[in-house]
Amino acid sequence: MKQHKTILLFTLFALSFVSTLTLARTDARMDESLTPIGAERAGNASGTIPAWDGGIATALPGHKLGGHYEDPYANENPLFTITAANLEQYKENLSPGQIALLKKFPDYRMPVYPTHRSAAYPMEVYDATQQAVSNASLAPGGNGVLGVAAGFPFPLPKNGSEAIWNHLMSYRGETYAMNYVLAAITREGDFTPVRVEVELDYSYGNLSKTDAQREPNRLFNFLQSITSPARLAGGITLAHEPVDQVMETRTAWTYSPGQRRVRLAPEVSYDSPSATVDGLRTMDDTYMFNGAIDRYNWKLAGKKEMYIPYNSYALMNPKLKYTDLIRPGHLNPEYTRYELHRVWVVEATLKPEFRNIYSKRVFYLDEDSWTAMAADKYDARGELWRYAEAYSINMYDVPMLFDLVTMQYDLQSGRYAIGGLRNEEPWIWKPLRRSKGDYTPARLRNMGTR
Repeated sequence: MKQHKTILLFTLFALSFVSTLTLARTDARMDESLTPIGAERAGNASGTIPAWDGGIATALPGHKLGGHYEDPYANENPLFTITAANLEQYKENLSPGQIALLKKFPDYRMPVYPTHRSAAYPMEVYDATQQAVSNASLAPGGNGVLGVAAGFPFPLPKNGSEAIWNHLMSYRGETYAMNYVLAAITREGDFTPVRVEVELDYSYGNLSKTDAQREPNRLFNFLQSITSPARLAGGITLAHEPVDQVMETRTAWTYSPGQRRVRLAPEVSYDSPSATVDGLRTMDDTYMFNGAIDRYNWKLAGKKEMYIPYNSYALMNPKLKYTDLIRPGHLNPEYTRYELHRVWVVEATLKPEFRNIYSKRVFYLDEDSWTAMAADKYDARGELWRYAEAYSINMYDVPMLFDLVTMQYDLQSGRYAIGGLRNEEPWIWKPLRRSKGDYTPARLRNMGTR
């Protein structure tokens, strides 16, 4: 990551409302009717979704780079609240997973606030996205992307594969460290915080690297160290994340403090359960979805208006304790915020020749960031099993929209997993200087302390 001072201001154009249920036009161009990453610039006909005006492109006064984020909308009150009692009134703008949560937990509610299209990105990302309109293409089989080194590759998607690649290759900064908490919540609301320190080193989209410094077919390098609790502390995971994971599979290594050994970890992929959250999510549930897309058929089902978590600054307030947020069954609704936004609906159906614990996944991608903000997940019987949400903010010192906190609800067991809590941590992110030699198994051996 780095701070970008160049601000892009756009002139608003008077446009007629384009139906939110139409598919991407194959003849569309990146013109004035669209934002620099392909969203509809205009608001909706009813005025409940405003026009995009550039988002928040600079840091708020007094903000320290990488520190906690002040809420630019702290003085707003909810317009209304969706509950089990009134969900019929709003169900057209809800997902099956949201409806299931409202029905399962009598005290669950969704406070809905005014919509702010706050997403913004560096000018270089916009320029690269414009070039991608002509240069980007899917690799054979749709399992990779060719012709681009930065930007959102398919701002005008023609199919589900292109849409999900926009999520996978969305701009998430450059080379930096983060620290946060993961937790698996019992039905009674009990949890043990799992603290981790993470490094992300992006090759694709890294604005500070030259073409020669970028690693071929590399999306990013990932390094995670567990610092607590004691039973897990000292465990380290390193992963090299390719773009095309069929041509070159994800390579991962783990360091076990008990064995003092570095081992290859082929299980860090697909639907392998995540031990840090008691198996309540899979490896490819991280960041709502990550990794290879080859086991599913991807369908672009259209666009809709939907109530999704957005501008979740209140949830990340450093004055709150984790015990303030976590409740039996679900997060404390007092600190959540939902807004009405347009989303792309992408359906992923498991191919007959493959296995996965999810037979179908439905992702809801925010049009202003291509981030998956919600996902419904179905078991082998075709029944709704899990529902995931991403709580994002505009990290305006970059700027970029980032889903800092993600939640996965197991609707059958009544448990849930949460990742990315930072309220009690001293900082959000720190820029790093790294080379590709820093992300090798040898570094894991050097990092091992017990």
